[in-house]
Amino acid sequence: MKYIIGIGTNIGNKKENIEKAINAFDLVPNCKVLRRSSIYQTEPVGYAEQEDFYNAVFEIESSLNPNEILGVCLGIEAGFGRVREIKNGPRILDLDLILAENETQNSENLILPHPRFKERRFVLIPLLELFESGTAYGVEFKSALIGIKGQAIKEINT
Repeated sequence: MKYIIGIGTNIGNKKENIEKAINAFDLVPNCKVLRRSSIYQTEPVGYAEQEDFYNAVFEIESSLNPNEILGVCLGIEAGFGRVREIKNGPRILDLDLILAENETQNSENLILPHPRFKERRFVLIPLLELFESGTAYGVEFKSALIGIKGQAIKEINT
């Protein structure tokens, strides 16, 4: 099964955090990174009193189920020292399971597609880079960009 994962960071060496986190997925048994977007510098959403984020999305293929992939995401975040103190606050690493191929879920631990991904320019712009049609795994997302106000985003040189 294929998955789209969103990644963000605004603490430490942001570019390095993203590179190392994506590389960590290739070290997980039964996971392979297929492709990734560019890295984008983005304004924080929600809690504004913090540094800008670096964000990207990437696609993996895995025999793991969505709950197992969520566990991998949480494990990699923990390995980076992620501490959850302020909602939408500064973080060394944030990994979100955005979409799963041919899969929807609505449980206490996981909602697929991610419930707010269509509200986040920092997810949609990189996602559009990977899926130029504006549809990924049968989920149309391009039209959501029209309704988003603010959320400045710019591609950084990598």
